[in-house]
Amino acid sequence: GKFIMTASSDTTILIWSPKGEVLASINSNQMNNAYATVSPCGRFVASCGFTPDVKVWEVCFAKNGDFREVARAFELKGHTAGVYSFSFSNDSRRMATVSKDGTWRFWDTDVEYKKQQDPYLLLTVKCEVVEPCRIALSPDARVVAISSGTDIVLYNTRRGEEEERLQGVHTQCITDLAFDTSGRYLASAGDQAIRIFHNAAGHRAVVEEMEAALRKATSKATRERLEQQISSARKALAALGGKRR
Repeated sequence: GKFIMTASSDTTILIWSPKGEVLASINSNQMNNAYATVSPCGRFVASCGFTPDVKVWEVCFAKNGDFREVARAFELKGHTAGVYSFSFSNDSRRMATVSKDGTWRFWDTDVEYKKQQDPYLLLTVKCEVVEPCRIALSPDARVVAISSGTDIVLYNTRRGEEEERLQGVHTQCITDLAFDTSGRYLASAGDQAIRIFHNAAGHRAVVEEMEAALRKATSKATRERLEQQISSARKALAALGGKRR
């Protein structure tokens, strides 16, 4: 990594060099920083707070590796109340947000923000929100997981439908939620414990996409290849006990 980000409970975000030098200070202007993170691709930092938006900045470096600046990239606007949490896909082309307004939203952030192009809203879905509330987007952007209190609900991002509900995962409120880098597992933290779950919803999403591709396939070779892949994926899903409830 080229930098480290820290965020305080006010509106201050600091960008540090790995040697501990402050490279830049950002004022989020969100009244407070409820949540902040660095994107998996390492290009962006983002925060949310009291205001109903998520602000994203690009941390820019020169070709020789020297720090240049922190520049505004884009904002996710549309919620009607403060945003609890947000998450990036692995390539930062998609993001998901969850808000006090009782909805989660799925965004296309693959935009030319340097030309002032704004992200596109793909989905708005009603959900239960109990503080603390966290959202995690799988690396491939196929699945959204939302923790609310001690429960976790998983949704597909193709239609926004609930795929799985895990109740009473922890004895106390869940404090953090994340997919691993492969997208195979979902981890939750709470009551001084970390629990790991298979991402069965992600496997189902892959099967669904391959079935859609099979319906459109015209060549025999393509159809046979997809049929084999679907069969293998279904077997893997069955081994996880991941049939739809």
